[in-house]
Amino acid sequence: MTFMTVSHQLQRPLSGAQLRALGEFPNTYGLQRFRLDERKLQLHFEYDASRLRETVVENVLRRARIPVVGKVDPSAEEARAIAMQ
Repeated sequence: MTFMTVSHQLQRPLSGAQLRALGEFPNTYGLQRFRLDERKLQLHFEYDASRLRETVVENVLRRARIPVVGKVDPSAEEARAIAMQ
């Protein structure tokens, strides 16, 4: 297994129903776990890259009506964090 993490920007905070839907994802589609950063409105998913591609993760989120705007570029996030120090 090869685990990867992909981060997505959310359009708005998640509702209770959306959070419950996310709770059903792990181990269902090869998605291992998620972490929600409510302050930044970002959703981070760890998935098994030997079973899934990143586009499949995005499609699963959209089908569950999770308001994903787009993927977060990890290098841009790191650069922003360094600049704020």
